[in-house]
Amino acid sequence: MSCCDKDCIEDLRVYLTRDSQALLDRAVTARVRTVDLLYVDPTVENVPYNSGNYAVTITYYYKVVGDATLEGNRPATIYGLAVFTKRILLYGGTGCAKVFTSRDSTGCMDKGSVFRCNMPRAVVEAVDPMMLGAKIQDVSSACRCDTDVDDIPDGILACFDDELVLGGEQQRLYVTIGQFSIIRMERDTQLLIPCFDYCVPTKECSDVAGIDAAEDACDMFSQVEFPVDEFFPGRNESCVDPAQSCNRCKAGYQTT
Repeated sequence: MSCCDKDCIEDLRVYLTRDSQALLDRAVTARVRTVDLLYVDPTVENVPYNSGNYAVTITYYYKVVGDATLEGNRPATIYGLAVFTKRILLYGGTGCAKVFTSRDSTGCMDKGSVFRCNMPRAVVEAVDPMMLGAKIQDVSSACRCDTDVDDIPDGILACFDDELVLGGEQQRLYVTIGQFSIIRMERDTQLLIPCFDYCVPTKECSDVAGIDAAEDACDMFSQVEFPVDEFFPGRNESCVDPAQSCNRCKAGYQTT
């Protein structure tokens, strides 16, 4: 099963580098230039008493680049890391066969990987987010409970040439972004199938805890159509209805 996702992420905290944080603490205003998607980390877990359904926890890592305006209208470049985590439910079916490949390594094997060898894979396709807004806020006057980032992968930290500030700052930078994703569950199988046009998921991803109503910048983002061409470049419209394309279109075949 697959689903297309359209998330408006409001007031996402940015963990700036040490030099960037020092600039922001003295800044009057700040603006964000770019937000680039660095990496997406999906993990799959069983859902108790719900056979065939799985909980997928997805963590998005972003590199944020902006400008802090100091006294005297002097701009200075700042950058840092933003992290967004969400959880969805997808049907992945059941399978008794355990799958092992040559990419598996006994050196990396642990108890968890042994028991996950018959679970489906979660695959996430995502594009760089839309920038919807940014603001700075004084920590002492802020009335919010930010979730701290406990474990940042070494590969993500290597994308920054300075240490990230995870606490003790005077001002914090927050961004509001819109993220488009396609999430699907996969299992290996042997099939002979006809090739048709791209198949865009129509089911929306649902949050386990429910969906909050969007407002402000998210209202605008809700009017943006899902960017199908970003996920399926060069797609062509079917010459006939897909149910009849075996007879009237020159559809190819492939084995998986």
